[in-house]
Amino acid sequence: METNLTPQQEQEAVNHIYEYAADLFINKDKNSYEVKMALVAKGMSEENAQIVVDRLEDEIEQARKRRANKDMLWGPVWCIGGTIVTLASRNVIAWGAILFGGIQFIKGVIASTK
Repeated sequence: METNLTPQQEQEAVNHIYEYAADLFINKDKNSYEVKMALVAKGMSEENAQIVVDRLEDEIEQARKRRANKDMLWGPVWCIGGTIVTLASRNVIAWGAILFGGIQFIKGVIASTK
């Protein structure tokens, strides 16, 4: 059975599939097997469903790494900035920024090791 879809319609269909699978991964907390089987249940071949799952897993992992790197960059900035403000003003204690920066950095380090 051949369908006559325009390239835009094909792209919209692909985007819909990826959005559905991403929703299952992220919002519904489904694992790879469950997402694959949900796609198969919607009529996708197992091979194509596995391709979608693999690509989404890679994208999710890359996003987590980017977030971890961002936390490891900005955490020390907040911590050092808070320390400088505290030392420079002598009467203003910027513990919030110091604490926030330290926690953000540690969170980034932990996330990057997963």
